[in-house]
Amino acid sequence: MNIADWAVSVMEALGSIGAGLLVLLENLFPPIPSEVILPLAGFAASRGDLNVAAAVAATTAGSVIGALLLYGIGATVGLERVRRVADKLPLINLEDVDKTVAWFDRHGGKAVFFGRMIPIFRSLISLPAGVDRMPVAKFTALTAAGSAIWNAIFVFSGYFLGENWHAVEQYVGVFQWIVIAVVLIFVLWWVIRRVRRIGRA
Repeated sequence: MNIADWAVSVMEALGSIGAGLLVLLENLFPPIPSEVILPLAGFAASRGDLNVAAAVAATTAGSVIGALLLYGIGATVGLERVRRVADKLPLINLEDVDKTVAWFDRHGGKAVFFGRMIPIFRSLISLPAGVDRMPVAKFTALTAAGSAIWNAIFVFSGYFLGENWHAVEQYVGVFQWIVIAVVLIFVLWWVIRRVRRIGRA
């Protein structure tokens, strides 16, 4: 049984709650792709198995709960522990960590909101928010707003595409590879810059 068949069986058994549960798992285990689960929920709604508004609400609730769990992990780890680990890593110095924290203090709200709409970062953005101890109410509101937009787009796409719901996955797959490429280029640039700085020192 593939992921799509499994997701369908969960939604058939549990309805909108099943869709929400699947999205919660997707937040904690990113290999479970939201670009499959969400359009499938819309497709199920188009067949009358789910209510489309309830599907959006349930998947958004699942997103928020999953994000809060990851936020809790980040808050438990804490900034000081992150700094201690970073201090032992090659190519990393505490100044980099402090600059990142300062950036998150200034732009964390936008990062959480828009991060919920970017593949890969959808889940990861919750960790630095927890480490930085962003106010929980603010984090929850921004996560809910960003997740509601992302989830609604995909659920309604599946709803209107019907049997062709899988077409959504193709477009998101292209977008995801673009995101991966940009991140890899940035990481490569950062490593080269760091090595050059160490060489000069």
